[in-house]
Amino acid sequence: MALDFSGQNLQGRNFKGRQDLVGANFSYADIRGANFTNANLKGANFSYAKAGLQKHWIVSLLFLILLLAGLIGFITAFNIRQTEEYYLSVEGIQTYTVLPGVIVYVLLLIFAINTNYRGMETAIGAIALAFAIAGAATLVLSRDEALFIIFMGVGFVVGGVFLALIGAVGGAVIWADDWFVFQAVAMSWFLVGTFFLVCLIIGSRIGTGILAVVWTGGYALVGGLLANYIGWLILVKNQKFTLIQQTVAVVIAIGGTSFRNTNLTEANFTYATLKSTDFRNANLTHTCWFQAQKLHLALVGTTYLEKLPVQELVITRQGQDKDFDSLSLRGVNLCSANLADASFINADLSEANLQDADLSRAKLKQTQLDATDLTGATLTGAYIEDWGITNTTKLHGVRCEYVFMRLPTKEDPDPLRKPDNKKEVFADGDFADFIKPIFDTLDLYHNQGVDPRAVAIAFKNLAENHPEAELEIVAMEKRGNDKFLLRAKTAAGSDKSQLSAEYFDDYNQLKALSQSQQLLLIEKSDRIRNLENMVTTALQQPKYYTQGDTNVSDISGINIQGSSNVSGIAGGSSIANLGTISGNVSIAINQLPDSPEADKPGIKELLSQLQDAITQSSHLPEEEKAEALEQVKALAEAGKNPQESTKQKTAKTAITMLKGLFSGLPAVATLVEAANKLLPAIAKLFGLS
Repeated sequence: MALDFSGQNLQGRNFKGRQDLVGANFSYADIRGANFTNANLKGANFSYAKAGLQKHWIVSLLFLILLLAGLIGFITAFNIRQTEEYYLSVEGIQTYTVLPGVIVYVLLLIFAINTNYRGMETAIGAIALAFAIAGAATLVLSRDEALFIIFMGVGFVVGGVFLALIGAVGGAVIWADDWFVFQAVAMSWFLVGTFFLVCLIIGSRIGTGILAVVWTGGYALVGGLLANYIGWLILVKNQKFTLIQQTVAVVIAIGGTSFRNTNLTEANFTYATLKSTDFRNANLTHTCWFQAQKLHLALVGTTYLEKLPVQELVITRQGQDKDFDSLSLRGVNLCSANLADASFINADLSEANLQDADLSRAKLKQTQLDATDLTGATLTGAYIEDWGITNTTKLHGVRCEYVFMRLPTKEDPDPLRKPDNKKEVFADGDFADFIKPIFDTLDLYHNQGVDPRAVAIAFKNLAENHPEAELEIVAMEKRGNDKFLLRAKTAAGSDKSQLSAEYFDDYNQLKALSQSQQLLLIEKSDRIRNLENMVTTALQQPKYYTQGDTNVSDISGINIQGSSNVSGIAGGSSIANLGTISGNVSIAINQLPDSPEADKPGIKELLSQLQDAITQSSHLPEEEKAEALEQVKALAEAGKNPQESTKQKTAKTAITMLKGLFSGLPAVATLVEAANKLLPAIAKLFGLS
């Protein structure tokens, strides 16, 4: 039975390393300062729980803030003192003595503008450079003035950093929920202000340094306001303050709730308060963050919560029409999320929970979906070009009327719609059956200039390093001028993500080698040369062949007469051989319904007999066998809707092509006899006779 801690005060409790907390109930519990490091909290319920800092840690942080304020005060007072020594005199203010004050205010303005538009790190660099230039420029006035301005620059930069930290840490502590903390923070800021005032009085020498009072007082006031503004930007996770955000996150998580290295698979943090909480290196697979509070003030390390758009998505589950391209969303819980019209191009959604999610019209080009749960999800109108589904992708109950196999363009807003007939839609369960033949393929997509030799070597290395994957190339496809897809079958259970990463690591290294270095690697390998030639030819051909693609019927992009035998490169199989083509034909035929009459063959049975006759023929050349099988496949695709006019035209063309291929064979050939019997029967079922 799972342990029940619901509603309890667990502040500071130590659960470190405990393995008996699977499914435990911590709902509505106060877990501030609790330590769950290395614990197993799979399926635990933390809904409405309150995590974060205990009060004594808050007091410690306030003390830290005062120390930082004291340092700022010291720097300010020291700068004021130096100003008086160098620029003010009892006799009066000379014209040139106004220059340093003007310079400081101008640079302060530059610092504020750069901080707002480019971030703290850039602003610090810019202001340091500006002070150096200003110091060099004043050499014409006095060496002492130049040294002073350079000194002021160093002090200003250091002061600016600490002001930002004070604003951010102080602001983070202010975001507490009880009145005690608010009062403590208010008092600390009162003391900070007093510090600045004392420094001002000490440095000004009232009565003799009016200018010092004006411009150094303004420095303190504007600096304090800037600190609060920067602190606010940091707290709302503005992307321009990454370095300081990371520092602040570490500081305010000290003494907070720790889930470091914890197994939080399928844990539930619905409406939990998570400020000052450490999630570094935690397993967050399928963790529920729905409406979690103050998650942006947690320390998340390199988990998927690192990116603010991902945090917002898992909290609100509202991603409609938003861009998540190239983001790592591996293992996220987006159950029932609204992701309509969202873009996930090249994103990693492997192992994610997308049950009942709305992915209507979503862009899923090259999206990794290995072991992703799409049960009950809506995919109508989605763009699934080169998406990375596998045999572990769950598609049970997917709602999908139609999909597009390419991204839309202005010229073609509905590219490669499936089903092809715009008046047709997938029936319940049809989409999973339609997409099933490509579940077990490894798609190696090259989106820049392709090096055929590097492709050949990298694939051979991958096949030899992973014989258990049983890699077999089934398709090569040229896309545009410099894009290329290599598709290979894999054994069930193969880790396609790992295989793809290993292949491209090797490929990129090989591509960087000189031609002479590459030649040394293939000096004694005819197999690599054969594959290299095939890739080169595929890139030169306007036609292509891909498994399951019903819009093309030519394999000239990959089939090279006399050089197609590269047996042994991919688990002992030949590339684009008749066995592969025949296998694709079998897939298409098997998708047809069985004949309703046991004693009377239908399209499925007749095409199966025709396929056997072609593959077993000893009179038909290999190249013409391949073409004949492609026509049988076209008939199988058309056989799904044999009474539709466009399908009838396809069938008529295919039958005519087959008759032409068989016309030159001897009359006594077994294939001719079979064709004379089968083709008229097939034509009749299509309503062509």
